[in-house]
Amino acid sequence: MIRTEDLTRRYNGTLALDRLTMEVREGELLALLGPNGAGKTTTLRLLLGLISPTSGRIWIAGEPMTPARHDLRRRIGYLPETPGFWERLSALQNLEIYARLYGVPDPRRRAMALLETFGLAERAREAVATFSKGMRQRLALARALLPHPPILLLDEPTAGLDPEAAREVRELLQRLKGEGRTILLCTHDLEEAERLGDRVAILRTRLLALDTPARLRARWSGAAVAIEVADDPARYLPVVQSQPGVQTARLQGARIEARVTDPRAVTPHLVRRLVEAGAPILRVTPVEASLEEIYLRIVRGEPELPDTP
Repeated sequence: MIRTEDLTRRYNGTLALDRLTMEVREGELLALLGPNGAGKTTTLRLLLGLISPTSGRIWIAGEPMTPARHDLRRRIGYLPETPGFWERLSALQNLEIYARLYGVPDPRRRAMALLETFGLAERAREAVATFSKGMRQRLALARALLPHPPILLLDEPTAGLDPEAAREVRELLQRLKGEGRTILLCTHDLEEAERLGDRVAILRTRLLALDTPARLRARWSGAAVAIEVADDPARYLPVVQSQPGVQTARLQGARIEARVTDPRAVTPHLVRRLVEAGAPILRVTPVEASLEEIYLRIVRGEPELPDTP
């Protein structure tokens, strides 16, 4: 549904986006991660046709996107990081105005239906100025859906929300994803990205990685086990390090963490060797790196792990 090829954008000579090539599949939620200034918002503005690329190309639903393609823009729902409304107007009036701008048939009925969907019907005729930030985000999502768009571009939809409001927005995103919409989600919340995203893209002016969280872990973290003993773990670190199939081992608090080539094959032999060495083993558990750890390794430029037999 979304495809870019060598997409590049410069602002007054400053490189904001460098040769971005990627695809977002139909019905997929792709989480776009990156530090501030990485080019995430620039990417959304380019996909919307609000600005032109310095070079490169964009396709939306198989058709080339340019600033003149207003027809394609109607197929995209956009939630900016800081959505604006007419504060003195009611929620219903705001949505009705935008529905008319989109050319939506029966704009009032469509606006009320969305307010009902997003749990705002009881506040429909109240001024937006009285709304909390969570309610504004729900209203902004409703506005993005006015023209029945198959594609959604969302810029930090839960930023600054309290935990309850953020959970409500995530549940709405899950529902939208379940309806088969194609969603590109920009976020700094790595837990959110992992929970919602089918795949994760990491951007820092250029695309650093694009894959599922599981495959990113395999490429940058590998398989590991944690060993807890009822003793000083440092005494047994050399035993773990010398075991065949153990690639690296280190102390992590009160336990030993070992990266291994094959947990199923290596772990039984490793446990046997530790028992022979007198280690009072309490627990052996698999270790899974968090997406935050993987993200930081990628952004810092750490290499992928070598292939293991």
